[in-house]
Amino acid sequence: MKKSLIAGAALTALAGVAHAQSSVTLYGLIDAGLTYTNSQISGTGSGGHSNWQMTSGGIQYSRWGLRGAEDLGGGLKAIFNLESGFNLNNGQMASSNRIFNRLAYVGLSSHDFGTLTLGRQTDGMVDFVAPLALTGTEYGGIHFAHPFDVDNLNDSFQINNSVKYVSPEYAGFKLGALYGFSNQANGFANNRAYSVGLSYIWGPLNFGAGYLHLNNSAATPAQINTGGAVTDTTGSTLSGLLTPTPVPLGALASRQQTWGAGINYSFGPAVAGFVYTQTNLTQLFLTGFSTHFQNYEGNFRYALTPAIELAAAYTYSRAGGNGGSGAPHWNQVSALADYSLSRRTDIYLQGAWQSVSASTNSPLGVAWINGVSAPSSTTNQVQATVGLRHRF
Repeated sequence: MKKSLIAGAALTALAGVAHAQSSVTLYGLIDAGLTYTNSQISGTGSGGHSNWQMTSGGIQYSRWGLRGAEDLGGGLKAIFNLESGFNLNNGQMASSNRIFNRLAYVGLSSHDFGTLTLGRQTDGMVDFVAPLALTGTEYGGIHFAHPFDVDNLNDSFQINNSVKYVSPEYAGFKLGALYGFSNQANGFANNRAYSVGLSYIWGPLNFGAGYLHLNNSAATPAQINTGGAVTDTTGSTLSGLLTPTPVPLGALASRQQTWGAGINYSFGPAVAGFVYTQTNLTQLFLTGFSTHFQNYEGNFRYALTPAIELAAAYTYSRAGGNGGSGAPHWNQVSALADYSLSRRTDIYLQGAWQSVSASTNSPLGVAWINGVSAPSSTTNQVQATVGLRHRF
């Protein structure tokens, strides 16, 4: 009897240890604010009007998620992450046909050999370059994005059907690679994606670089493989302007190639950075037209006190097509002041000004700050948001 009791107690203890080695965490972020825009084209298309509106996601998209890990022994873990974006104003999901529209993956993680995951995931530009640009961080966010977010630093779309590997850190270096399948018989390249990236950290220096490649072999927009790597997502604002359903520009071109690099340097309470990206679009909208976008961003942030953070960025962008004449270029200035009420809750004042110069016949001749619900009727647009953000 005594031996049975001892054995039962031992099994109970072992079960408790095994249970302690597995964990599931509920997490999320809620970002809400009041936004003023000086000019937006109205629903009737009757010119530009100023607008006051309540917005969800003034800096970061509101979201909730589940992440978990199980210790398999020998430094190996099984991991998963499920994350869903939502609109705080009306409680709707950010995507009408996805429960976990931001992230959905499962995989294995090893301290010595890195992490291998499968599912819906972020690419190398998001993972390695975006953290060095203010649009890819909590210090700037959505409205700081480069025009139309064609370089995806604001994480406007994720890669479906993807296999992803991220190495452990070796002497400050980390590498990553991703491949997103088209999942289409007799259409291997019809909406596929692949991406690589690397980072290097040495003391106050942080460097990152990435590359993203998208393919689409459809003959018409209606033939785009909707079960492929990058369709049916938030998309870029430019594709939302030109098509009824926003999709990444790469899904509307035979090929998209995006690469970029950035560097941050910390000194005391300040961080200064520079980021360059270029996106080449071949046969955009499945025609003979090709173009490219270049972005140059300088950014700076400063911790005035432990509770007060200031940040600002200037971005110069330009586009060029086959003809090369009258190519549009943009100037954008963005700024943020943030006050932390606690480790989880902060209030902020954020604003952006954008000006565009383009030929009179260019469809890109109006300003449109990323995240603003409609473009300006002129070549200038100003946006300002006062908001509250809470993390859990």
